[in-house]
Order: sequence, then structure tokens, then C-alpha cells
Amino acid sequence: MNTMTKRATLSAAGIFLAGVAVGLGTLGALAAPVRKYINIPARPIVAPFSDAVLAGDTLYLAGRLGFDDSGKLPADPTREATLVLDGVKSVLAAAGMTMDDIVSVQVFCTDLSLFETWNGVYRGRFGHDLPARAFIGAGSLLRGAHFEMQAIAVRR
Repeated sequence: MNTMTKRATLSAAGIFLAGVAVGLGTLGALAAPVRKYINIPARPIVAPFSDAVLAGDTLYLAGRLGFDDSGKLPADPTREATLVLDGVKSVLAAAGMTMDDIVSVQVFCTDLSLFETWNGVYRGRFGHDLPARAFIGAGSLLRGAHFEMQAIAVRR
């Protein structure tokens, strides 16, 4: 084998081994992230689901309704929207996150005329960057709620 052939063979072997190393590293990265289940201890309504699930740096928040501490919904939609967002904030805090970690939101609303009511409360909860959001009309929500919010957050 001449010198040129030896160099080409060694180069090809080096590239192959580098590819194997990258592939093995990728396999480790593909392993399922550890899950942590977040549950607020003083939740007014006990139901068969977690408040959120943290998988890696991504937090999946269950839908939140605007119950007060006694488990009742306020008659005032502005107060209800405030309680929904306060509940989301408490779940985020339990996971070591803030409202600014939210990347996606779905809001379900039984009365689309309350769009600006929701927005009036919602706007003040975030910094400069707002998450992607859908505001979805819903026929009815549990216990007569006007709003339910579901979200996904990613740790910054």
C-alpha cells in the first residue's frame, strides 16, 4: 500500500469512528427524560390528574379553572380570569418556573364576548415576549366556569 492509500484509509477510518461516537452520543440524548409530577397540595378540587408534568425542561400544565380557596367560582369574570392565572403561576412556581417560561397557551371560554375581559387580565402577566396562544370557544366548562387555561412551559 502506498502512502496516499494509507492516508486515505486512515482518514476514512477516522471519519467512521467519529460518526460512531456522534451516534452513540445521540442515543444517550434520545433517552426519555425523567418525569416529575407536580401537584399543588391545597388544590380546592380533587380530581384524577396531575397539575403538571415536568419532562426534561418542558412543563405540561393541566387545564386550570378559576376556583377560589373554598372551591367556588367567582361571579365576576375578571376575578375568575385572575384566579385562573394565579393558579397557573402557582403550578409554575412549584416547578421552579415563571410565567415568562410559558411558550404555548390554550384558553377555553364559554362566552366569546369575554375575550377582552380575559385579555385585560392576561396582558399584565407576561414580560415583553408573549407565548403563542389560542382562544377557543367552548360550549360549557366544568362547574359553570367561563375560562380554562392549559399551557406548555420550557425552562429558560
